[in-house]
This record gives sequence, structure tokens and C-alpha cells, in this order.
Amino acid sequence: MNKKLKTWLPAAVFLAVALALVLISFVIPEHRELYRRREVFDGMFSTLGTIAIYVGAGGFSWQWFKRKQKSPSVLVRKARMLFDLAHKPLGWVTLILVVVHGTYFLFTKLHDNKIYSGLAGLVLLAAIVAYGLFIYKIRNKWMRTVHRTLGLLWIPVLWLHAGGSAIIAVMSALAVGVVVFVLEKRARETEQSASNMGKKHL
Repeated sequence: MNKKLKTWLPAAVFLAVALALVLISFVIPEHRELYRRREVFDGMFSTLGTIAIYVGAGGFSWQWFKRKQKSPSVLVRKARMLFDLAHKPLGWVTLILVVVHGTYFLFTKLHDNKIYSGLAGLVLLAAIVAYGLFIYKIRNKWMRTVHRTLGLLWIPVLWLHAGGSAIIAVMSALAVGVVVFVLEKRARETEQSASNMGKKHL
């Protein structure tokens, strides 16, 4: 078995489980009368889930900075250092928040169809964290590819489970990428302008 297949095989298992849970969420009949009953702490644990999505988006935003060691923008280089330090902790915080959020609703809203899409999201997140953990221990190019691919596949599951909150989080992460692009463009223009001015004075 080659390295590529060995690396992708566990991810394929995680993806199959997540897909099965998503399909179950569409097949299992809804019990709307049970949804109306709200527990005292529903709001708080729901908020933890929302926070987890935004923390996850923050971790994903590291993608925009990972190859910016020599960025023409000082701000981008400084932000890269910050995101380098924060990427792993953000991943762990996201996982912990999702586990706490999910455990609560697993016991209080077992008949809610969103439980299954939530479990699918948890399965994918666990895979993302696991691959991220082993990237530096198992050194081959496919580890990063799988880690990144799982992160992208997590997005539609989040949309299915959390709706608007997930959309806003994704848009926020994309906005970070746009800001990086704009800052670098302006820095290059400033460098070019300074270079042209220097040539004129020669």
C-alpha cells in the first residue's frame, strides 16, 4: 500500500461515517412537538456551538498566512506569526467547545434531526484535529492535503447544521483572505512607487 492510499484511508472512513450521519438526518422523521420544549441551558450551550464555529473559522484563516514569511506587508508578516502560534490552540478549543455543545444536546434533544448533522460535523472535526496532530510526526505531502480537504468538507456540514451562523463564519474567513490580498497589493504598490522615485533621483 503506497503512502497516498495509507494517508487517505482513515480520512475515507471518517468521511463515510459523516456522510451516513448526514443521510440519516434526512431520513429520520422530525418530531416537531419535541423541539418546542426548551431546557434551561439550551441558549448557553447553543451559544457555545456558535462560538466553536467562529473559533474554527479563525483557525481556518491561517491558510491565508502560512506562506507569507516574506510578504511585502509588515502587517501580514506580523499576523502570520500570530496565526502560526494560534492555529493549533484554536483547533483544540474548537473541538472542546463542539464536544461540550454536542454532549449537552445529545442528552436533551436526542430526537432533533440536527443531532445527526452535528455528529457528522464532530466526526469530521475529530479527523481534522487528528490529521493536524500527526502532520509533523508522519511527514508526507498527503497529510497536509487531507487535513486541508477535510477542513473544506467540514464547511457544508456546518451549513447544514448551523445555517446562518456557519455562513457568516465562512464569509468572515474569506474576508480575512481579501484583507491579506489588499494589504499585500498596497505594500507592493508602495515599494514600486518608492523604487521609481529612487530611480528618478539617480
